[in-house]
Amino acid sequence: MRPPTVLFDDQALAAFLIAAVDQYNHITPQSPLPCFALLVGTADESVIHAQHVVFAANARTRDPTARREFAESIVPTYGPAYENESRGWWVDSRDILRASQEAEAAGLELLGSIHMHPDWHRIGPPRERTVVLSEHPTQMDQYVFTSTAWPLNVICYLERRGGVMYHALGAWAPPPLAQPESGCRELPLLVSTVFREMEATA
Repeated sequence: MRPPTVLFDDQALAAFLIAAVDQYNHITPQSPLPCFALLVGTADESVIHAQHVVFAANARTRDPTARREFAESIVPTYGPAYENESRGWWVDSRDILRASQEAEAAGLELLGSIHMHPDWHRIGPPRERTVVLSEHPTQMDQYVFTSTAWPLNVICYLERRGGVMYHALGAWAPPPLAQPESGCRELPLLVSTVFREMEATA
């Protein structure tokens, strides 16, 4: 069975990129600040259409369940780097509920999430510059995507070169429930392109 194609509205992506670049500009080697949003739109067997992004709070530092999950499962499994509270995301359940209710009221649905990967091999601490992130999921991402089971998970990789920001996108589905060991599946991704006529000049 062919995987669904992801259609991502350019205005929704632009809203995320503005927030992600702003957050990127505040990253330090000690603070790999995340940027995360929920994706809202429509879906059927052949197309997942991401129409809006909804920003949500990170409850990692104040949610007892999140703190326990990081301490007991994530840090022992994925390494002490995740002891840093600037790394990793635990979306506030109240924001998920609000986004889901607002989507339903608009005839849409909560599809999944999008988050940023920075060029950590360039801007991270020297001891971590062997870690090369991209638009592909890390082991931690695969754990999260499998746990949430959302049908759409987009990773936006940001890299600064010569003072210019570049980005790459990857869309991922969680593994089938019956085969969690098979890993996340990459989904074909298209971003809408809007051409605006330029006024002719004399």
